[in-house]
Amino acid sequence: MNLKPYLFFALTGLMAASCSDDNNEPASGDEELSAKEQALQAATVNYVDYTVLPTYEAMADAAVEMRDLCHAMQDKFDAGTLTTADVKAAGDAWKLARKNWELSEAFLFGPAANHNIDPHIDSWPLDKAAMDNLLVQIRNGNPWSLENNGGYGLIGFHAVEYMLFELSADENTSLVHSTDYTPEELEYLVAVADDLCQQCVCLEACWAGTDNLNSRKQEILEEAELDYGENYGWEMKNAGGKGSRFKTYQEAAEEIIQGCIDIADEVGNTKIGRPHIGSTTEDKNYIESPYSLNSIEDFADNIRSIKNAYLGTRGKSVSDYVKSVDADADAAVRQAIEDAIAAIELIPEPFAKNATGALSEAAVEAAGSTLVEALEGAMSVVSRR
Repeated sequence: MNLKPYLFFALTGLMAASCSDDNNEPASGDEELSAKEQALQAATVNYVDYTVLPTYEAMADAAVEMRDLCHAMQDKFDAGTLTTADVKAAGDAWKLARKNWELSEAFLFGPAANHNIDPHIDSWPLDKAAMDNLLVQIRNGNPWSLENNGGYGLIGFHAVEYMLFELSADENTSLVHSTDYTPEELEYLVAVADDLCQQCVCLEACWAGTDNLNSRKQEILEEAELDYGENYGWEMKNAGGKGSRFKTYQEAAEEIIQGCIDIADEVGNTKIGRPHIGSTTEDKNYIESPYSLNSIEDFADNIRSIKNAYLGTRGKSVSDYVKSVDADADAAVRQAIEDAIAAIELIPEPFAKNATGALSEAAVEAAGSTLVEALEGAMSVVSRR
């Protein structure tokens, strides 16, 4: 099965333990910070408060709604009243959660990596053969659980996607899944929807602090026994303070840019690049969101996550600092972001049928090369001593 590499997660998992302090105010002593540190402090605080936290909150909200709608599907199926409108409602909630997840992929460092949440909820392609075997086990009444019988290729966004969407006969159109589920399929759907919801809420909690979540989300974490007692957002905002793993705001800003570099490289050279090369069956089938035909939107939203992280969504940003030191470096990043989004959105869906074409080749270059190089230029500006 083609799952995301785990070395990165293992290495980042060695980082210092979490801080559960609920104080959301940035560290005091601004008068002792250099002008550079003050500028990057403002950028980091805005990044956490206005980009990361709202994105994860929106994702978790949609995941909770999706979970509830999947449970409603099972109840209505049992009552003989399940309709395509019910399936569509769950699919719409999946799409909203999915969109905010893709908009978060520029910040896959920290909790998403340290706790393996990224591979847990977003490994692809779906291991359909293993899933069919699991459904047989459920049908035969054999004991099962996602923990013991799942594996990353059977859970997460793409497992739920497969159960809520289906392709037309010519595979050119994504349709709402028909209502002819089996009881085993709905048992499986509810289980993976619960698990996905829990992981999405956990990610918000790790950045915002569990105490800052609403009571429903706190209950979800308590029931799942899934609370790391972490407040990564506080740590970034309080770089240099007691309890923060960041010694300086420069370190925090470098983490922000590195997150952008990582996802630009992944979009260009893996998500689009591997299917574009298509040298093996494995490469050709390495398609993200194939049943909902959401691939192109996924890729473009990944680049938008870079835009939100680098330019910010409110107030001062890393871009502002880079521009103050090297306006050309900042302009190169801004232009490369727009060019990458434009190149990606020119690729028609279904991506599986257009991955090897010239438009995909152009998108590989725009995201995986030009944008990566521009971001590396911005990193060099921030890293100057």
